Formats: sequence, structure tokens, C-alpha cells
Amino acid sequence: MGKFGRSWQLMKISLGVLRKDKEIMIFPVLSFIACSIILVSFFTGFWFLGLPSIDSIQWFWVVGMFIIYVFLFFIGIFFNTAIIACANIRLNGGDPTVSDGLRIASQNIGRIFMWALISATIGVILQAIRERTGWVGKLIVGIIGITWTYVTFFIIPVLIYEKKGIASSIRRSASLFKQTWGETIIGSFGFGIVFVLLAFLGVLPIILGYLLGYTTGLIIGVIIAIFYWAFIGVVASAANGIYVAALYQYATKKQPPPEFDPSLLPPTVPGF
Repeated sequence: MGKFGRSWQLMKISLGVLRKDKEIMIFPVLSFIACSIILVSFFTGFWFLGLPSIDSIQWFWVVGMFIIYVFLFFIGIFFNTAIIACANIRLNGGDPTVSDGLRIASQNIGRIFMWALISATIGVILQAIRERTGWVGKLIVGIIGITWTYVTFFIIPVLIYEKKGIASSIRRSASLFKQTWGETIIGSFGFGIVFVLLAFLGVLPIILGYLLGYTTGLIIGVIIAIFYWAFIGVVASAANGIYVAALYQYATKKQPPPEFDPSLLPPTVPGF
């Protein structure tokens, strides 16, 4: 079985697990709603309170946007933790509920906040460098960003299940990535390709509405596409959480969860 074929099979199995616990998909929805509330509240406050003086506006925006950045990271990580927690319960033979995910995420809220703070700081630094460099610098920053993403791929399950500090968790996540780098990269690209292809289908109602030649038809097509893309995003986020949980179990227990066919996963790299 080729690499893409294996990724496709893993994606279908992850979606199969998701079908058993459709309530997991509520977490990406809650994350989007919470982030929207934060952003609307932030800019609405500016509207009613007014902007600060010209002398302080630059620093005000820097500090303000960083705080918002931290909150957005925190919300995303919090609900992603809930997804992974529920996935881990299912992969261990349990029957998770939404309250299980929220409970486990809440129990680790301090670790989640610290990781959100570090993630936001790294993100701001990389973005600042990207905006002040040429294409070579942007390329280097892009490579650093991708590397950071993979090195911290397992950071959430390590934080919530191994109860390590941030630095130790990053090292542990990097070690687990070394053991499963093939599955991690293949799965990431496989999921990305599949969901991008599915997302393209959302263009069809827009095209159909345009061909009909009526403004109403085009508007309806756009609305359908937006809801379809939102659904695809929710499914992709939930399925990715299941995939992370499954690979974490595979890396730590040296065997895949019961729902996964061992023949689909190459052996882990010894010695790490």
C-alpha cells in the first residue's frame, strides 16, 4: 500500500471513529463561536470607547493584538484538548461525552494557558520576522514554522496525560515525532489534500448560481458553500484530533489502538 493509500485508509478509520461519537464535532463549533465573541467584543470596545492617542496607538495595538492572539490560541487549544481527550477515551474502548472532553480540558487549564502563551509568542515573533524580511527570510521563517508545528505535534496529549512542564513536554513531543515522523507527515499531508479536494466541491453551488444568471441564485449558492465549508472544517478538525490521539497511543504503547489496522502503520523507529 502506497503512502497516500495508507493516509486515505487512516483518514477513513478516523472518520469511522468520529461517526461513533458525532458529539466531538461540537468542540470546533464552540471554538469558532468563542473566538468570534472575543474578536467582536474587542473591536466593539474600540468602536464605543474610541482609539487611544496617536502617540500611544502603535504600542496599544501591539499589546492589544498580542492579548487577543493569546486568547484565540487558548480557546483553540482548549477545545482541541477536549477533542483529543474524547478521542483517547473512545480509542481505549470507552464512550466519551461532551462533558468528558470539557472536564479533562478544564482540569489542565493552567497547562493549556501556558502553552497558548508560548504558542502566541512564537507566532508573533515569526510573523514579525516574516514582515521585515525578503523572500529568503520568508522561506526560512516558513521552514521554521513547519518544523515547530511538527516538533509540537504531540504537545497536547503529552501535557494532559504525562503532566510534564512546557519545556519537558516539547522535548517529549519531539521525541514522539521522531518515532512516528512518517505517519505524522503522511497523515498531515493526506488529511490536507483530501479535505482541500472536498472543499473544492463547495465552489459548485456558487458556479451553478452564477450560471443561472440571477442574483438570488448566486447568493443562495454562496450561502450553501459557506455552510458546506464550515462543515468540512469542523469534520477536519475533529478527525485530526482523533488522528493525533491515535498516533500518540501508537507511539507510547508501541501498538495502534484497536480501531486501527496495524498493517496500515509502519513500525516505529527504535532508539528514541
